[in-house]
Amino acid sequence: MSWMSFPALEALPGFAHRFTLRHPEIDVDAERAVVVERLWAWHREQVQEMGFHGSALCIAEQVHGCEVAVVEEPQSEPATGADGLISNTPGLVIGIYVADCCAVCLADARTGAFGVVHSGTKGSELGITARAIELMRQRYGTNPADLVVQLSPCIRPPAYEIDFAAQIRQQALDAGVPSGQVHDSGVCTSSDLRRFYSYRMEKGRTGRMLALLGRKS
Repeated sequence: MSWMSFPALEALPGFAHRFTLRHPEIDVDAERAVVVERLWAWHREQVQEMGFHGSALCIAEQVHGCEVAVVEEPQSEPATGADGLISNTPGLVIGIYVADCCAVCLADARTGAFGVVHSGTKGSELGITARAIELMRQRYGTNPADLVVQLSPCIRPPAYEIDFAAQIRQQALDAGVPSGQVHDSGVCTSSDLRRFYSYRMEKGRTGRMLALLGRKS
């Protein structure tokens, strides 16, 4: 299968998600902009398979910062300067690209709010997960006690010197998310290049997985 899902998110009513894996046929021996363009049609197909319109996908520019954008309608261009997106709009899908960094999915079944952030070394250091949780509280009235937080596969020690997955988990706990609602796949992206793209292992010339999270209409 060319994508994976997470039981904690599958159990939530009203949401759909998937995490795309390595495409066996698309050439990704190129720079980021080129490979994202090559993967784009296939990634839009994933959105449609999830039950959404292809134009419902919103993505972020991703500059390795900590800005989180609010998106409440389809956007034809990436959210400028943002590494995270939040929404509560039915029929909308938000997506974050990763290739060793972690995609952190946030879902609040009570209010219908949801978010995805790109948190690698820099984003984790800057606390982007905590920022997204706070913005969801301010914008949509999310109580962190209601949130389900899911970490995607990402690079981890000993393949990488920084355990940013542990930092992300701690940020969620410090923000008030119960420990039993913070879920981590525990998978290292450097460990299986048949399934995952790894920026470090492939020296920057590789594809991107896409974390997708949407609210059903």
